[in-house]
Amino acid sequence: MTTTQTAPAPTGTVPASHWLDGGPYAGTSTRSGQVFNPATGEVTSLVAFASEQDVAAAVASAKAAFPAWRDTSLAKRTQVLFAFRELLNARKNELAEIITAEHGKVLSDALGEVARGLEVVELACGIPQLLKGGMTENASTGVDVYSIRQPLGPVAIISPFNFPAMVPMWFFPVAIAAGNTVVLKPSEKDPSASLWLAELWAEAGLPSGVFNVVQGDKVAVDALLAHPDVKAVSFVGSTPIARYVYETATRCGKRVQALGGAKNHMVVLPDADLDLAADAAVNAGFGSAGERCMAVSALVAVGPVADDLVAKIAERTATLRTGDGRRGCDMGPLVSQAHRDKVAGYVEAGEAAGASVVVDGRTVRPDGAAGGFWLGPTLLDHVTPEMSVYTDEIFGPVLSVVRVETYEEALELINANPYGNGTAIFTNDGGAARRFRNEVEVGMVGINVPIPVPVGYYSFGGWKASLFGDSHAYGAEGVHFYTRGKVVTERWLDPSHGGINLGFPQNH
Repeated sequence: MTTTQTAPAPTGTVPASHWLDGGPYAGTSTRSGQVFNPATGEVTSLVAFASEQDVAAAVASAKAAFPAWRDTSLAKRTQVLFAFRELLNARKNELAEIITAEHGKVLSDALGEVARGLEVVELACGIPQLLKGGMTENASTGVDVYSIRQPLGPVAIISPFNFPAMVPMWFFPVAIAAGNTVVLKPSEKDPSASLWLAELWAEAGLPSGVFNVVQGDKVAVDALLAHPDVKAVSFVGSTPIARYVYETATRCGKRVQALGGAKNHMVVLPDADLDLAADAAVNAGFGSAGERCMAVSALVAVGPVADDLVAKIAERTATLRTGDGRRGCDMGPLVSQAHRDKVAGYVEAGEAAGASVVVDGRTVRPDGAAGGFWLGPTLLDHVTPEMSVYTDEIFGPVLSVVRVETYEEALELINANPYGNGTAIFTNDGGAARRFRNEVEVGMVGINVPIPVPVGYYSFGGWKASLFGDSHAYGAEGVHFYTRGKVVTERWLDPSHGGINLGFPQNH
C-alpha cells in the first residue's frame, strides 16, 4: 500500500528519487509515499512524488536530448543497446532481488521477468533491420520513390506494479533504439527497479536525457498526458485507468497504446491430458500470486472432466509453499495489505454466492513474517458467470472453475466477456484447436500453453476492453508505434562525384 507522506523517511531508509539528465534528481515536491516489503509488511523506503514542475523538467531533458540522439547513427545506437544488454544479462540477479524486495514475487519469477524483458532488448539490438524502408527506382522517368521511418520525439511510459522491470522493457528499448527519448513513470509501489535500469543505461553509454524517470502518482501521470512535448504514451494497467489514459492523451493529440485489464479463460476439453492441464492451471493461476494480466483466473471445464480436473488441481495446490520470495518458496505475498484484503473479499463474496471453496488461501500458514501480505492459492468450484469472482479482474491467486457441457458454451462464455487479453485451450484434437484459434475473440491464444505471452519479435496485446489504441507492444508493431513513416519522391539531374578513397568503407 502506498500512502502520501510529507515526513522524513523512516530511520535507515533512502527515498527513491527521480532520474534526469543522466543522474538522480531530488525534485521540487515535498510529497512522497511509503514503499513496503510485502513479505514483512515493513516500510523500507519512501518514494518521491513528482510535481508538475518535476515532470516538466524531465520532459525538457528528453526534448533537449532528442535532436542529437535522433541524428546518432544506427551503428552507434546499436552499440549502446548491445552494451546495455550485456550489462543487464550479467547483473540480472541484482535486478531480480530488487523486484522481490518491493513486489514480493519469488526470485525465480523475478528472474523470469528480467529474461522476458531481455528478449525485447535483444529485438531492439536489431533495430537497423527493423527500420529499413523500401525503394522504387524510376517510378517515373528519372524519379525515385522511397520510404523511411523516423522517431517521434520524447515519449512517456507509464508502467504498473506487477512487472516493474519487464513492462518498461516492453517499450523503452524499442523507443530508444528507434531514436526517441523517454520519460518513464513507474509504479510508486516498487520504484527502485526503474532507477537501477537508469543507472545501467548510463553505464552502457546512453547520453544524458535520453532516458529519464519521474516517480509519483496521478499528478505525474496527468502532467505527462497533458504535456505538449510528449508525442506518445505507452501505458499498462487496469481497464478503467487505461481508458482514462487513452481518452485524455488522444484528446491532447498524442499517439497512445494503453493496455488494460483481463479475464483470461483456460478451456479444457474432454480429450485433454488432464495432468498437463492441471499443472498448467496451477502454474498460470498462482504464479506471481496471480498478479499478472496474463494469469488464468477462469478455468472452463467442458463436459465430464470437471471433477477429475478439480481434484488434480487441488492436489497440486496443496503442495505449494507460500512465503518470503527469498526463501525458495513457490508463491510470495501480494503487493499490499489493501490489495490482499480486496482479493480475500472476492473469495468471501464467491463463497456467499454459492461457489465451493475447494482450497482456501485465507487460512494459509506462510513461511514468512507475520506482518506480510499473505493470501495463499485459492481454488473455487461451481463458479457461475454472474458472480463477482468471475466478472471482475481479481488480480490475485484465485482460480475459479466454471463448468459447461459443450465447446460451444465455452466459446460463447469467452466471446461474451468484455475482456479479450489472453486465452488457452487444452486438447489433443487438432481440429478443435484450429477452430478455437479461428473463432475466439481474444488477442493472444495458447494451444496447450497456459500463458501465451508472445516472444519479443511478435507483439503483445489484447482485444476489446483489454486494449485502447491500435498498436500492440514490442515486435514490429512496437517499432511502428515509436516511428512515423515518410515517403520521399526525388529526382537528381546531375550526378555528383565523391572523389577517390581506396579505404574500406565503414559505418560511423
